[in-house]
This record gives sequence, structure tokens and C-alpha cells, in this order.
Amino acid sequence: MSYSAAEKPIERQSLPLTLHVYRALLTAATPLAGVLLSHRLKRGKEDPRRLAERRGEATVPRPAGPLVWVHGASVGEVAAIIPLVERIASKDFKVLVTSGTVGSAKLCEQRLPPGVIHQFVPWDTPRFIARFLDHWRPNLALFTESDLWPNTIIMSHARRIPLILVNGRLSQRSFNRWRYAPATIGAMLRRFDLCLAQSAEDAARYAGLGAPRYLTTGNLKLDVPAPPADTERLWALQAAVGARPVIAATSTHPGEETVLVDVHRRLKHSFPGLLTVLAPRHPERGPGVAEIARVAGLRFALRSNGALPDPETDIYIADTLGELGLVYRIAPIVFIGGSLVGHGGQNPIEAAKLGAAILHGQQHQRDDPLGDRGIAVGQEMKPARFGARRIDPDRGRTAAHFRGVGLQRVGHRLQHPAEIDQQSIAVFAVEQLIIVVDVRKRGQGGHATALAAPRGEITRWRADPRSRGKGCFPFPRRSAPAPGGAAGCGGVRPVRLRS
Repeated sequence: MSYSAAEKPIERQSLPLTLHVYRALLTAATPLAGVLLSHRLKRGKEDPRRLAERRGEATVPRPAGPLVWVHGASVGEVAAIIPLVERIASKDFKVLVTSGTVGSAKLCEQRLPPGVIHQFVPWDTPRFIARFLDHWRPNLALFTESDLWPNTIIMSHARRIPLILVNGRLSQRSFNRWRYAPATIGAMLRRFDLCLAQSAEDAARYAGLGAPRYLTTGNLKLDVPAPPADTERLWALQAAVGARPVIAATSTHPGEETVLVDVHRRLKHSFPGLLTVLAPRHPERGPGVAEIARVAGLRFALRSNGALPDPETDIYIADTLGELGLVYRIAPIVFIGGSLVGHGGQNPIEAAKLGAAILHGQQHQRDDPLGDRGIAVGQEMKPARFGARRIDPDRGRTAAHFRGVGLQRVGHRLQHPAEIDQQSIAVFAVEQLIIVVDVRKRGQGGHATALAAPRGEITRWRADPRSRGKGCFPFPRRSAPAPGGAAGCGGVRPVRLRS
């Protein structure tokens, strides 16, 4: 591992006009912090006992000795840095972890090693950041992924605190946006002593936006252990589920649960006993998800109420924190939320490490660490990306027809769980979500990614234009035709990728 040839000394530079305006606006808005905090508190987005931390007021004293400050925005980032925090703490350094959400704070309570301090990150106003830095006086600051706040970076750099970006991620979409404000992003990145990127592509983007030092170190999330599960709770949940077929959807966002409940309604009549587990990204939305299930005429149970699914439960709502490990251990098929809406998709790695077949919708726009790079995870899985052909309801095939074909194939595997293998799961899962979701957009081709092809070659399946209107779906040649399948339609051709 060596430094990039682009390494050059970091020089003190004046701020661009955009950052001067940003700092002025945030300074002027400081008196409104109480109103904004009150609004967020009513929505369950703040901890009422710790509001002072958002204003930079510490609730615990600074420990003596060198202090390393590690910041992660939310649950996913904090989960990724916990092994790093454990390693730093084992070297007898004091560690301060900051994050910005209630969920991440609860995760820190559960999983940070003893002696590590957690605080909510202060709002990015000069007054609050100055108060925070005056108290904690960190000797090193590590920022995670893409959570970059201008005042925090500028003021930390001004105090000669070494800044390192760890697990850096910069999507192509974000890179394209920042290219319209190169002076702004460049002024922030030049204040980092080092940018440690998840991939060579991320490193190249950081370099292109002005980062003077950068390294490709890989994705910390791939090194995170599988999410834990309390043994007694797992036994209780497994006993309640029994031999029922289970599909889970985790980290879902508003708008997605309606679609997923509709998927369940279409499946349950053909496959009695089907249980769908919905774990909303923000657990406080549990009652709202329950209302969606109620309106759909389905029976539901809320885990936050201490309930377990009974034989009549259709939708089990896992609206608790820190229990995704339970969900992933009972569900062989997991849909990762945030990908049916414009969010970009959540992290699939934890589910993959527990052997689940993973799928997501067409809005998955994040640079996926399990994408075409062929990283083996979970039960020796490798990723495969499947493309769906363009489906136009006006060309003789209705949405109901395509849904029906997918239901047949999903149902076969649900009725015969012993036959489930990673590749067949990928095929039918992709079909089902593509069909149910993507046909809503007339004339647009949908796609989903199934990270569940078997070890070996990775094949990209894409539709042949000749198959238009024939109702064909991608099936690997080496697998047997599924019930109602597309064998002989001639509509799919494989393109071999690297293994």
C-alpha cells in the first residue's frame, strides 16, 4: 500500500464564496435551533434527554490523554466503524464516537466497547462546533463515508486537528453534482490529511474533486461481523414461525410497504402460511406500517408490543432496533429497502453474511460493494446482476399477466423450501419485484440486483429485443426451467463477466 502520486502538501487557502455564504446563513440561523430541535423532537428524531449535545454542550467530561474522535452519520455508518473503534480503544486511546440519529445512538449503547463515549454530533453552526471542539479537543478526527459538514471540517482544520476520511464513498451521481461546485468540495477535501476510499472508483472521484491524498483500502462494512441475535429471542421467534415460508423486507422507506403488502396479498392465497416480515428503516413508523396492513385486510403483529407471529399473522412488523440479526436468520429471501423510492437503497451486506438471497428495486443507485466485483460473502455467494426487459402494457401483455408468471415461480420455491438454491432464488425474486413494481412506469425498463448467484462465473443476463411481447424472463441455461417458465422463448442471452 502506498500513497498516491498526487500527494502534495495541504496549504492554507481562503474559502470560496459558497462556503462564506453557508457559514453566514448558519450563523444567522443559530437562534432558530430551539425551534428546529422542538420540531424534530415531536417527530421522534431527537432524544429529549440529550438535546444539549446538539448545541455542542457535552454531557460527560473529557477523558485525560489522547482522544480520537470518530463520526458516523447513522446506523449503517456506525455499525461499520465499530470494529475500527474497538481496535483503536484496544491501543489504550480514548475514543469519542458521534452520530446524528436516535437509532445510531441506541446502537452505540448496545455495541460500543466499555469506556468509549458517544455524543450526538452538534449542528453545523460555528457557535455549536466551537463549543464542541473547546470541550473535547480531539487529537485526531475520523469522518465516515460521505457525511461531510463544512463548518465542522473547516473549524477542525483551523485548530490543526488531523482529519482522515475513512470508508470514503462517493457515488457517480454525487460526483456529477459536485462538479458544478468544484471550489466548494475542493475546499473541504483539501483540508483532509488523507482520504481512505472504499474502491478505486471512489478514490478517482475524490482525486478528481481535489483530494490531495487518497488511498483505496476497501469497504469496512465487509469486515463487520454478521449482526448478532439474542439466542433466547431467536429460539422464541423460530418456534413461533415454525415451518412457515418467510420473506423479509428490511430498512423499508415510506411508500415501499404498500407495494410489499400488495406482494403478500397476491401470494398468500396460493401459498397458505406465508409470513412477510417488514422492518421499517425508522422503527417509529411501525404503527403506520400496521395501518397499511390493516387497510389491506391482513392480520399483523408489532414486535415493539412484544408480540410474536401466530399462525394467523400475515405481516410481522419488526419495529425495533438492533434485531435485524433475528430477521435475517429466519428469512431466506430478503428485500433491501430504499430501492423502490428515490433513496438509492440500503446496505445489503449484513443480510448477505447470513446467507440470505438479496434483491432490490430499480432505484438502487449506490455503488454496491457486492456488485460486479465478485466478492464472496455469506454462504459462498457471488453477485449476479439481472436486467429486466422493457415491459409495455400497451403491447399486448398486461401487468397482471407478468405478475402471474412471477407468482408461479415464487410459489414453487415457497412450497418446496428444500429445493431452494441461491441461483433459483435470485431468478424468481428478481422477477417478482420487477413485475410487481416496475410495470408502474409505462415504457420504462426496470431492473433489480440479486446478490445470490452460486460460486463460479458471474453472468449478466439481459433481454434480447426479439423477445419483446413474448413474456420471456431470464433463466440461466444450466438451471432447469421453472414452472410456467421461459424455456424455448429465445428471449435471453448471457454476457459473461469476470469470475
